[in-house]
Amino acid sequence: MDTLQKILNVSQIRKADEYTITKKRITSLALMEAASLAFTKAIEPLLKPTQKIAVVGGVGNNGGDGFAIARILRTKGFHVQPFLVQLKETLAPDCNRNFKKLDDSIVIKSVSDIPDFSAYDIIIDAIFGSGLSKPITGFTQEVIKKMNEANKIVYAVDIPSGLYCDAVSDADTIVKADLTISFQRPKRSFFFPEHGNFVKNWKTVDIGLDETFIQQQESNHYLLDKRIVEVLVPRPRQSHKGSYGHALIIAGSYGKIGAVVLSSRACLRSGVGLLTTYVPKCGYQIIQSSVPEAMCVTDEHEEFVTQLPEISKYDALGIGPGLHTDKKTVEVVKKLLSESKHPLVIDADAINILAQHKELIALLPKNSMLTPHIKEFDRLVGNSNTSKERFQKQLLFSKKHQCIVVLKNAYTTISSVEGNLYFNTSGNQGMATGGSGDVLTGIITGLLAQGYSPLYAALLGVFFHGKAGDKAACKKGYNALIASDIIDALRIEKS
Repeated sequence: MDTLQKILNVSQIRKADEYTITKKRITSLALMEAASLAFTKAIEPLLKPTQKIAVVGGVGNNGGDGFAIARILRTKGFHVQPFLVQLKETLAPDCNRNFKKLDDSIVIKSVSDIPDFSAYDIIIDAIFGSGLSKPITGFTQEVIKKMNEANKIVYAVDIPSGLYCDAVSDADTIVKADLTISFQRPKRSFFFPEHGNFVKNWKTVDIGLDETFIQQQESNHYLLDKRIVEVLVPRPRQSHKGSYGHALIIAGSYGKIGAVVLSSRACLRSGVGLLTTYVPKCGYQIIQSSVPEAMCVTDEHEEFVTQLPEISKYDALGIGPGLHTDKKTVEVVKKLLSESKHPLVIDADAINILAQHKELIALLPKNSMLTPHIKEFDRLVGNSNTSKERFQKQLLFSKKHQCIVVLKNAYTTISSVEGNLYFNTSGNQGMATGGSGDVLTGIITGLLAQGYSPLYAALLGVFFHGKAGDKAACKKGYNALIASDIIDALRIEKS
């Protein structure tokens, strides 16, 4: 998708560096200077003139970045002490050039040379870069341990030292960075849940790499960010409710009608023209009073859904929130999968039914969207040892069953039938609350009803769901945030 940025692996990042150097006819040292200036510009607003800053660099190009950053910060009047973690006698050429421009660097060659990092207010980590592929050994382990134990603010240059770029790290010796400033693109490993303690926050800075070259690289990993709004279709003034589709949501059971309320309200907020909810009888009065904009049809059963309503007149259908897994409800799901001629949005108990009756998976209409959280997904495909393994299973599931999987997590990932994986960048920890997933189901169903392709409905839904959560957190904070706050903050527009 041309709209969204590709995420590169280590080899491709190096190729992008080399291509840019050749095309722009600049030196690798000049590119290092550009990266260091971009890093400094990113962190400068966070610094105070009175703070003491330790820059801890290694012997490679990441260390070269660090020493250039130390020099640039000094020209701006900051109190900076550079440290060289000398793993070997010879420094990389560009690293050596920047190191020699500083005449008071402290060299660390053994455990006895490690300073008291608690004497500094800020630590800038530039020991290892994205090329690391094995656990850190020797006295450098102790250096990183002391950096972490100092309990100071840590800013990492490109990637926290000890973290692998493309794989789940198999070591505990990793810098715990409060903020990582990554060059041009985030690293794939930033999105692995196992690395949450090491990449607490991150942002990217443009260092001048050739974007055309980057986008031409073969990569099935994409960054889902604000660029996705470009696919939004303007809403003409000369339009009416029939112009924006009619959605049906089948959901709810006794004690879980709130899930239907949340999905329905979110669906309406997404811009759908008409919404009908299908619920057990116990939900009728709740829906009519809580969501007056929606029409309500009830099942003959009081506590859960036992029949499939007429579905031919609807433009999109979502099923699952609070649904129940009774055997009669299982038959409803089976009948729906068999009769639907259009992609479905499948969530919660509808996914659990698929996990319990795996023969039903083969009936999924092409391009249907499943929106499981991690436990629901593991029930569907089996447990994974690492998040990278889970992502691989997600891609395989999408390809095999020709469906879209929205795997909900801190960085929600969307897999397409074409074999692409999209990592969402919006959202926050306050959204880890009951009902948040029901809201997402409603948004995606509403977008699908409006005529967006299943993939665009999923991508737009996930991004704007997270963006609304971010807006809501600004008002409510993380701890007090509830699912209704997300709906109230939802605004699906380009601005």
